[in-house]
Amino acid sequence: QVQLVESGGGLVQPGGSLRLSCAASGIIFSVYVMVWYRQAPGKQRELVAVISSSGTTTYADSVKGRFTISRDNAKNTVFLQMSSLKPEDTAVYYCNARLATHPSCDYWGQGTQVTVSS
Repeated sequence: QVQLVESGGGLVQPGGSLRLSCAASGIIFSVYVMVWYRQAPGKQRELVAVISSSGTTTYADSVKGRFTISRDNAKNTVFLQMSSLKPEDTAVYYCNARLATHPSCDYWGQGTQVTVSS
Protein backbone atom coordinates (compact mmCIF):
# COMPACT_ATOMS: atom_id res chain seq x y z
CA GLN A 1 0.00 0.00 0.00
CA VAL A 2 1.42 3.34 -1.07
CA GLN A 3 1.34 6.18 1.43
CA LEU A 4 2.54 9.75 1.22
CA VAL A 5 2.32 11.63 4.50
CA GLU A 6 2.97 15.36 4.59
CA SER A 7 3.89 17.26 7.72
CA GLY A 8 5.32 20.60 8.79
CA GLY A 9 2.50 22.94 7.85
CA GLY A 10 1.17 25.61 10.14
CA LEU A 11 0.68 29.31 10.75
CA VAL A 12 3.61 31.61 10.06
CA GLN A 13 4.04 35.36 9.81
CA PRO A 14 4.94 37.03 6.51
CA GLY A 15 8.68 36.79 5.95
CA GLY A 16 8.91 33.63 8.00
CA SER A 17 9.98 30.11 7.09
CA LEU A 18 8.57 26.61 7.18
CA ARG A 19 9.90 23.22 6.18
CA LEU A 20 7.45 20.69 4.79
CA SER A 21 8.20 16.99 4.73
CA CYS A 22 6.60 14.15 2.80
CA ALA A 23 7.40 10.63 3.92
CA ALA A 24 6.73 7.90 1.37
CA SER A 25 6.15 4.21 1.88
CA GLY A 26 5.17 1.35 -0.39
CA ILE A 27 7.20 2.60 -3.37
CA ILE A 28 10.79 2.43 -4.56
CA PHE A 29 11.21 6.07 -3.62
CA SER A 30 14.52 6.68 -5.35
CA VAL A 31 13.11 6.14 -8.85
CA TYR A 32 10.13 8.44 -8.45
CA VAL A 33 9.82 12.05 -9.48
CA MET A 34 8.59 13.97 -6.46
CA VAL A 35 6.44 17.05 -6.80
CA TRP A 36 4.96 19.63 -4.44
CA TYR A 37 1.67 21.21 -5.46
CA ARG A 38 -0.50 23.71 -3.65
CA GLN A 39 -4.11 24.76 -3.79
CA ALA A 40 -5.38 28.02 -2.39
CA PRO A 41 -9.07 28.55 -1.57
CA GLY A 42 -11.08 29.09 -4.74
CA LYS A 43 -8.08 28.42 -6.99
CA GLN A 44 -6.84 25.53 -9.05
CA ARG A 45 -4.07 23.30 -7.82
CA GLU A 46 -0.71 24.57 -9.04
CA LEU A 47 2.73 23.02 -9.32
CA VAL A 48 5.25 24.46 -6.88
CA ALA A 49 8.44 22.43 -7.27
CA VAL A 50 9.73 19.23 -8.84
CA ILE A 51 12.73 17.05 -8.09
CA SER A 52 13.67 14.23 -10.42
CA SER A 53 15.11 10.89 -9.41
CA SER A 54 18.54 12.26 -10.27
CA GLY A 55 18.04 15.41 -8.21
CA THR A 56 17.25 17.92 -10.94
CA THR A 57 14.93 20.62 -9.63
CA THR A 58 12.34 22.89 -11.21
CA TYR A 59 10.31 25.67 -9.60
CA ALA A 60 7.27 27.77 -10.31
CA ASP A 61 8.26 31.36 -11.05
CA SER A 62 6.29 32.52 -8.03
CA VAL A 63 8.55 30.62 -5.60
CA LYS A 64 11.95 30.76 -7.30
CA GLY A 65 14.63 31.98 -4.95
CA ARG A 66 12.40 31.46 -1.91
CA PHE A 67 11.60 27.74 -1.90
CA THR A 68 13.97 24.78 -2.11
CA ILE A 69 12.96 21.20 -2.84
CA SER A 70 15.24 18.35 -1.78
CA ARG A 71 15.05 14.64 -1.19
CA ASP A 72 16.63 12.07 1.10
CA ASN A 73 16.39 8.70 -0.61
CA ALA A 74 17.71 6.91 2.47
CA LYS A 75 14.72 8.19 4.44
CA ASN A 76 12.18 8.04 1.58
CA THR A 77 11.39 11.68 2.22
CA VAL A 78 11.07 14.82 0.14
CA PHE A 79 11.28 18.29 1.66
CA LEU A 80 10.15 21.76 0.76
CA GLN A 81 12.03 24.52 2.53
CA MET A 82 9.98 27.70 2.28
CA SER A 83 11.46 31.08 3.15
CA SER A 84 10.37 34.70 2.81
CA LEU A 85 6.81 33.50 2.96
CA LYS A 86 4.04 35.76 1.66
CA PRO A 87 0.31 35.76 2.35
CA GLU A 88 -0.23 34.54 -1.20
CA ASP A 89 1.66 31.35 -0.31
CA THR A 90 -1.28 30.37 1.89
CA ALA A 91 -2.62 27.07 0.58
CA VAL A 92 -2.90 23.37 1.19
CA TYR A 93 0.37 21.82 0.05
CA TYR A 94 0.29 18.36 -1.50
CA CYS A 95 3.03 15.85 -2.16
CA ASN A 96 2.92 13.83 -5.38
CA ALA A 97 5.00 10.85 -6.48
CA ARG A 98 5.01 9.82 -10.11
CA LEU A 99 6.76 7.70 -12.67
CA ALA A 100 6.88 9.23 -16.16
CA THR A 101 7.15 5.80 -17.75
CA HIS A 102 4.12 4.41 -15.87
CA PRO A 103 1.23 6.89 -15.70
CA SER A 104 -0.67 4.61 -13.34
CA CYS A 105 2.08 5.11 -10.78
CA ASP A 106 0.83 8.48 -9.58
CA TYR A 107 0.25 8.94 -5.87
CA TRP A 108 -0.86 11.82 -3.65
CA GLY A 109 -0.64 12.74 -0.02
CA GLN A 110 -3.51 14.16 2.00
CA GLY A 111 -2.10 17.67 2.14
CA THR A 112 -0.86 20.00 4.84
CA GLN A 113 -2.17 23.51 5.48
CA VAL A 114 0.19 26.47 5.29
CA THR A 115 -1.18 29.81 6.42
CA VAL A 116 0.88 32.99 6.12
CA SER A 117 -0.69 35.76 8.14
CA SER A 118 0.17 38.39 10.70
